[in-house]
Amino acid sequence: MRFELYRDSAGGWRWRLRTQNGNVVADSAEAYVRREDCEHGIALVKGSAEAAIVDMTLRIA
Repeated sequence: MRFELYRDSAGGWRWRLRTQNGNVVADSAEAYVRREDCEHGIALVKGSAEAAIVDMTLRIA
């Protein structure tokens, strides 16, 4: 997989995560003004590998 850093049509910085077959499996939900902030967003996603998985179908609404 790879992270792609790019600028959107309004000039904001965004990222997306692609699998080897080219499918996008995650992306930044919003644009960043600064490239550094976008890179920080990528770092946060990379660091979330230890995040718990919570099965919300077992939660009572």
